[in-house]
Amino acid sequence: MKSKQLISRNIEDFYNKASEETRLEKGMGIIEFERIKSLIEKYIPSTTSKIIDIGGGTGKYSEWLARKGHQVYLVEPVFKHLQIAKQRTNKLKNKFQVKSGESKKLDFPNKFADLIILHGPLYHLQKKEDRDISIKEAKRVLKNNGIILGFAINYTASTLVGLLNGLIHKKSFFEMCKSELTTGIHNPPDDFPWLLAEAYYHKPEQLKNEFINQELTYLNTYAVEGMAWLDKDYFTNMLNNKKKKNLMDLIQITENDSYILPFSPHMMIAVKKTKNGK
Repeated sequence: MKSKQLISRNIEDFYNKASEETRLEKGMGIIEFERIKSLIEKYIPSTTSKIIDIGGGTGKYSEWLARKGHQVYLVEPVFKHLQIAKQRTNKLKNKFQVKSGESKKLDFPNKFADLIILHGPLYHLQKKEDRDISIKEAKRVLKNNGIILGFAINYTASTLVGLLNGLIHKKSFFEMCKSELTTGIHNPPDDFPWLLAEAYYHKPEQLKNEFINQELTYLNTYAVEGMAWLDKDYFTNMLNNKKKKNLMDLIQITENDSYILPFSPHMMIAVKKTKNGK
């Protein structure tokens, strides 16, 4: 199976057991999906554009973009996700293309896309050199003045969750948090098999530097969930329109606050390829 050659067996096994298809329909996934769409919309060109969704899972964002009239290409290494994405696009009038592949070697010509979304590569590649190659590849297939939107997991994510639910006092969980806080490396302990597979968790400034070092122009970094999820009655309050508005307003007015950014489990960076980009 081709996808087995593109990512580690641990990551493939994780997604075969987990349901990425339903993750965005429950719990924190609901606000994640809603917020990411609003963040992407800040940079979607008004006219029909070529958009590459790299590591886009089962194609929920690709479908949303295709319904907006864009020419969308989903690149994904997990075979299970590819099959679901193909079923999804077949139901659309304006179909998005589904490609088996991964971020370090994109099957697109130079200066092809107007917008590139890096959904999974930044946190599923633990080695910096692999992330650097992925960013270079995205830059290569991006048109001059095109935009890259990169999504990353914050280095504080597990620690904050652990503090809120008491898991921080479990020895293996605490050791995992210490690794993430000091090295960025995330490896789930054997006694927490439901946690995300091997990954890399970024510090905001480090994420910025990885793109700047590839001679891309930095635009901004955004908190996805912000700190609103720390509300002790978060899930109940998100079902109340008035309280939800308060929480969403809180996220929006603090989304670029560098001091508050580490309280957000996910973040998005926006960079631009200038005219003299190679």
